[in-house]
Amino acid sequence: MKKGKMKLVAVIAALVFAAVYYYVALPAVNIHSSDLWMFMIIVVLIVAAVYLGKKKPTRFELKRLKGFKVIVAAGVLVVGAYLIGSLLSSPIINAKKYQQLLKVEEGEFTKDIEELSFDQIPLLDKDSATLLGNRKMGSMVDMVSQFEVDELYSQINYQDQPVRVSPLRYANLIKWFTNQKDGIPAYVKIDMATQNTELVKLKEGMKYTTSDHFNRNIYRHLRFKYPTYIFDDLSFEIDEEGVPYWVCPVKKYNIGLFGGVTVGRVVLCNAVTGETEDYAIDEVPEWIDHAYSADLLVQLYDYYGTLKHGYFNSILGQKDCLITTNGYNYLAIDDDVWVYTGVTSVSGDQSNVGFVLMNQRTMETKFYAIEGATEASAMSSAEGQVQNLKYVATFPLLLNISGEPTYFIALKDDAGLVKKYAMVNVQKYQIVAIGDTVSECEEVYTELMYQNGIKVDESDNREVETMTAKISKIAQGVIEGNSHYYIMLEGSEDIFDVSVVDFIDIIKYDVGDEVTVEYKKDEKANTVLSLNGSSPNRSASKGEAAEADTGENSQSENDSDTENPEE
Repeated sequence: MKKGKMKLVAVIAALVFAAVYYYVALPAVNIHSSDLWMFMIIVVLIVAAVYLGKKKPTRFELKRLKGFKVIVAAGVLVVGAYLIGSLLSSPIINAKKYQQLLKVEEGEFTKDIEELSFDQIPLLDKDSATLLGNRKMGSMVDMVSQFEVDELYSQINYQDQPVRVSPLRYANLIKWFTNQKDGIPAYVKIDMATQNTELVKLKEGMKYTTSDHFNRNIYRHLRFKYPTYIFDDLSFEIDEEGVPYWVCPVKKYNIGLFGGVTVGRVVLCNAVTGETEDYAIDEVPEWIDHAYSADLLVQLYDYYGTLKHGYFNSILGQKDCLITTNGYNYLAIDDDVWVYTGVTSVSGDQSNVGFVLMNQRTMETKFYAIEGATEASAMSSAEGQVQNLKYVATFPLLLNISGEPTYFIALKDDAGLVKKYAMVNVQKYQIVAIGDTVSECEEVYTELMYQNGIKVDESDNREVETMTAKISKIAQGVIEGNSHYYIMLEGSEDIFDVSVVDFIDIIKYDVGDEVTVEYKKDEKANTVLSLNGSSPNRSASKGEAAEADTGENSQSENDSDTENPEE
């Protein structure tokens, strides 16, 4: 009877512990989950402790107890399986498999990364976004005492604009108890380009969040619905209608028990209703931006770059070993979010051999073989230009400025506010432009590229054409303070741009007058180089000087009058 009671107590104790541990720790019921193996090891230890606590045997008696032998055997089996599984899943044995987890393509910089307009450049990093979000929350007197802004601040593309979004959270346990019936009423949305911060209020509050408790906690809610799924980092996103969702990537183990982690599925959870949708990774809706976390993508590229010649080469000889630089940022391309980071040698050179872009929705990865300064060097160069102000540089954003790979950096003061902007040429990082606005910074940067021979005036290869006809239409306009006449000629649908500064006589002409023009084709209005044989009254502007006819075809003003006796 005593033995039977002892076994029963041990079983009950193990079951109670298992239930409590499962509810709190939420391990996945999956052999690939390290948490499950830790759970089994702890259960074995609990059973052994209860068993020995009741029996209190001597050391000699332990060897004769069959129950204890069974417990020891179970413990050895679980621990041994875990250790062997870890070894067989490691890069030490599977270096080639790890190296091939990520497929990397060669990219073309100017083709893949288009020049962005200023209203599409993300100007804020996560810290600056957090500062703006907290300030916005502080101005909401009806909510600030009950809620705080969560620290997530996921960067996404929302209606073709880079934004960061983050839900509110309950300020503490008491505030959760008094507000949990209605849920969390809003989320923060920050436009990364305009810095406009908005508190988006919901018609119905979010009931499933990271700050909820018991069964409405988002992690527990997902675990009970998908007990076998091993989830990666969750991200908070909104769809094109502004509905809040949790994007929950499901890990896929490609090598052994615990190795070669990628993403196999994605679960979407409506933060308001708790409804979920389960997608295979290649069927994920396009509005989702964070199927793969940035840290996972960076790790996969490090495997790709360091394990080309095996694991021991990555530790000892390190031939052809490349790793990502210390940090990353995000680029918005074709409504997807791409992780950007530099690539350098393992030896820690102060220069990059190139950089990579990795798509957070599809895992598509492109490498760009563009040598240049590391991000840290570019940040130091930018800070050096304003060292008297002691501004701190944020991690760079990679931009295409006139076809040149360029680091774009925000410079912040001690309070974390963005005060200036910097542009640093990737390949010649001594070329640094500083401006109070993005447009001012870009103007200075462009001028520096001209001065240093990186950018030159494009030659104008358009042919000079001639046309003689009567004016069918004429209109006047002003461009940058200068008057221009726009004329159309009979028999042609083209529009001709005649600058009054260059051809003052244009003011004498009207509809029905016959003129002869020499011009070059343009997309909008053809540029007139000569009017009735008269060359411009001043030197041709840059780009036209070599093409304007100022010699043999030039005629005097009297000749022009002879051709038009109506004047």
